[in-house]
Amino acid sequence: QVQLVESGGGLVQAGGSLKLSCVAPGSIFSVYDMGWYRQAPGKQRELVATITSRGNTNYADSEKGRFTISRDNTKNTVYLQMNSLKPEDTAVYYCNAFYVGPGARAYDYWGQGTQVTVSS
Repeated sequence: QVQLVESGGGLVQAGGSLKLSCVAPGSIFSVYDMGWYRQAPGKQRELVATITSRGNTNYADSEKGRFTISRDNTKNTVYLQMNSLKPEDTAVYYCNAFYVGPGARAYDYWGQGTQVTVSS
């Protein structure tokens, strides 16, 4: 079983910043696409941002310009820098690792989640 370990969540005032980190096993990190998703109470899990193994990024519209996803392949870590946080960003943030291998077999792993709370 692949373990993804998130950190960096916490309580912050509106307008503040947080940086989330997710460490993945070195055996998979360089070839997996990585992403951050979030789930607020009573809502479905939604995409925040993804970054491919080659470094191409994609963001949900509501996060463009405020959040930045990046990866450091030497540290097997993906980051999510979150600026100008809003109360509606409050959620549990999950790290995801995804890879489609030979035979189109999909490998999809999730972290345990880290709570982000933004106070108004």
